[in-house]
Amino acid sequence: MPPAALFAGAQDVFQTVMVFVAAVLIVQMVLWMREHGRTLKKKLESGLAEKAASSNWWGVTVLAALAIAREGSEAVVFLYGSLTTADSASLPGIALAGVAGLALAFFTFYLLQLGGKILSWRLFFRITEVMLLLLGAALFLTGVEKLMSMSLLPTLIDPLWDSSALLDDMSPFGGVVASLTGYRAHPALMSVLAYAGFWLGVWVLFQWRARRTGA
Repeated sequence: MPPAALFAGAQDVFQTVMVFVAAVLIVQMVLWMREHGRTLKKKLESGLAEKAASSNWWGVTVLAALAIAREGSEAVVFLYGSLTTADSASLPGIALAGVAGLALAFFTFYLLQLGGKILSWRLFFRITEVMLLLLGAALFLTGVEKLMSMSLLPTLIDPLWDSSALLDDMSPFGGVVASLTGYRAHPALMSVLAYAGFWLGVWVLFQWRARRTGA
């Protein structure tokens, strides 16, 4: 096999693995926030107060560094998983969307700091849970489609339907919806089964975690 083809195959495998890792991390983060979100702020504040009271500034530094490293590494994996589905022509738009998203994040934080008059933390976490799970489903579906493109999974029936008359996933708006939710205008049967399997797996995990927390 020529070196160029071998490199392209290895790159496809790496990108597929990263997409699946990003999807798993998103689900894990949602589950973790459901379990610890209500006490997270109190624990962080008590931990910082304890380190500050004992003048353990190295402890404060390590605590902040670990928090930043965790969120930063997850953000890198999420962004890489999303960028693997984009072509070079759409990169400027993605960069602009990233800047707009950062500005929206600061604005959302400002609304949350108003003390729940406009947006409460509970509502914020519920909305972000849904958005993150939709993004996780989209990334998972992208990984499955990469496996189908490498002939590692059968398509079964392709396409299963054509809804491009309602919303074309090749249009600018449809492309955004497809990237954020996993929508496909003409999906293969394997894609539909994988998408349904993702949500079934998420439901099973939520039920298991709820029973474990209740016990």
